[in-house]
Amino acid sequence: MLTQESHQHIMKRLAVRDILWLFLVTRVIFLIITYIAYILLTAPKYSTTGVNLHALLTSWNHWDASNYIRIAQFGYQSIYDTAFFPLFPLLIHALAFPFHSGGYLLAGMLISNLALIGTLYIFYQIALDFGGEQIARRSLLYLCIFPTAFFFFTAYNESLFLLLTSGAFLALRRQRWWLAGILGLLATLTRSAGIILFVPYCYEVWLSLDSLHTLKDITLAIRRILPSVCIPLGLLLYSLYCWHITGYPLAFASVQSHWGRALAWPWEGTIKTIGEIFWLPFGSFYQVHDLIDLSATIGFLVLTVFVWRKMRISYALWTTLLVLYVLLSPGINTIDPLVSNQRFILEMFPLFITLAILGNEHPRLHQSITLLFPALLATLSILFLMGKWMV
Repeated sequence: MLTQESHQHIMKRLAVRDILWLFLVTRVIFLIITYIAYILLTAPKYSTTGVNLHALLTSWNHWDASNYIRIAQFGYQSIYDTAFFPLFPLLIHALAFPFHSGGYLLAGMLISNLALIGTLYIFYQIALDFGGEQIARRSLLYLCIFPTAFFFFTAYNESLFLLLTSGAFLALRRQRWWLAGILGLLATLTRSAGIILFVPYCYEVWLSLDSLHTLKDITLAIRRILPSVCIPLGLLLYSLYCWHITGYPLAFASVQSHWGRALAWPWEGTIKTIGEIFWLPFGSFYQVHDLIDLSATIGFLVLTVFVWRKMRISYALWTTLLVLYVLLSPGINTIDPLVSNQRFILEMFPLFITLAILGNEHPRLHQSITLLFPALLATLSILFLMGKWMV
């Protein structure tokens, strides 16, 4: 008869097997999409010429990926580069340096995909606490087939940021305070939004304390809250570096207008996008793009409401503040005000757990997701491969 420890060990091995299987299947699908889409959409009609393997690989080197690769290879060349936080290009540089210029894109893609494996395992552990094995598996599935999940395949920092933030939450749940603080520091060096981890960290510390009536209680509280200093420390370190290379400690914030972003009320981007959809010619590229961005934005706003009902408050705080953070800096002066929102939703991992819970409660929702998400994922992946506006 199996003991509880043996049963847990078997379930853990099955979970690892399922995670690796999901990862490998989705990576193979991306490779197939790359091969078929790139060749059929770029080769001359009825051509018998073989594909250029270098061009096949670099078909994933677009938009922010090319910026990260350039920074990894040549460093921060202008003040505008400071919008891209340093940890991801630093890791690319460390991995690709022995291979010279030819290995930077490959190194970036390798880091992104390896980070996804770690993310899936951590994500599974978190989701397991909320709804059991079925919810955990569906959470991973929804994340991997989400329409913009191709950003986990190319050289973007989404999977690295998700690995660090989800890892910090798992560490908080297990009250490993220093580990959570260090992961928060690394997350803040990956994306500025990592600073938001400070709020759920403090909330989890408050939950862990029985009282603050005695000197022992106060000492314990200080010991647990102290590692949270690491989280803003990451932003401070990068600010010092920006000061060193540009003379402006907040250069990464001041250059956002160069990349089309500006501080605005959280509803401004949404209202302008609705106006753009009705103003632009029917069937124009930007009309469809704005419609997708708006759908993603409405989707994460609705799911955020359910996060407060379905999940722990610290996860709801993280999601709400992250949504607010995104909405406060839209592309208000561009024709695409909610630019990148369909990508930023990947960072809001509690939404996928919430969606899995809702999908379990409503089977038709699950069926719709498993039909709609892969179709959109394939379509948007091909757009990215062809260098269309997908950021």
